[in-house]
Amino acid sequence: MTIKKEKLSHVKDRAFQPDKLSAPRDFKMPAITKHYEHLVLEIGAGKGMHALSFAKDNPSTHLIAIERTRNKFAAFAKLASAQHLDNLSLIHADAIAWTVHGIAPDSIDKIYILYPNPEQHNPNQQWLNMPFFEFLLSRLRVGGEVVLATNIESYMDNAEQQAIKVWQLPTKRYQVAADSRRTHFEVKYLARAESCWQLVMIKPEGYHTRFDAWNKMQ
Repeated sequence: MTIKKEKLSHVKDRAFQPDKLSAPRDFKMPAITKHYEHLVLEIGAGKGMHALSFAKDNPSTHLIAIERTRNKFAAFAKLASAQHLDNLSLIHADAIAWTVHGIAPDSIDKIYILYPNPEQHNPNQQWLNMPFFEFLLSRLRVGGEVVLATNIESYMDNAEQQAIKVWQLPTKRYQVAADSRRTHFEVKYLARAESCWQLVMIKPEGYHTRFDAWNKMQ
């Protein structure tokens, strides 16, 4: 499946421009000291509940977990320092700028975006409404997945529609199990008997973006 420019309707007017993004303050690449079978990215890792559990359960995978908020990152870093997980890199930065400068094309096996800010008053900032999402897909390997979770059904409805109609991605949508415990938000929502949804988007063979050859790391 191939993306054609004319089908990226909301990108036409607001094309993503990675060249205009400066590197985050004190930017440096994570120290990945050995070869791992898989590389995974988590955007908005919060206090690290999912990242810490994932890294512990998947020792052959290296996880890069990004969190922008200072107090959440500090809590995450404190917990991580006690666990000494060599396959986990903590990044305190804006995820968009860091991804542009720190992630090579066709290098990520899976991207987690779990319970992001729904941006209900500014839908242009929802992840699948942003031109940046095309760049994010260029970092994903063929067959790789973007995993999005939310407790807001309208957010999920829009994300699913964008994934299919704009980004032309195969998708799988389902309700999160009531006993799932990936993030603090997920625990809270499910404890209140709220429904949570997950959307898995898959990058198919032959998929192209305008950023496939764009590499700030070279």
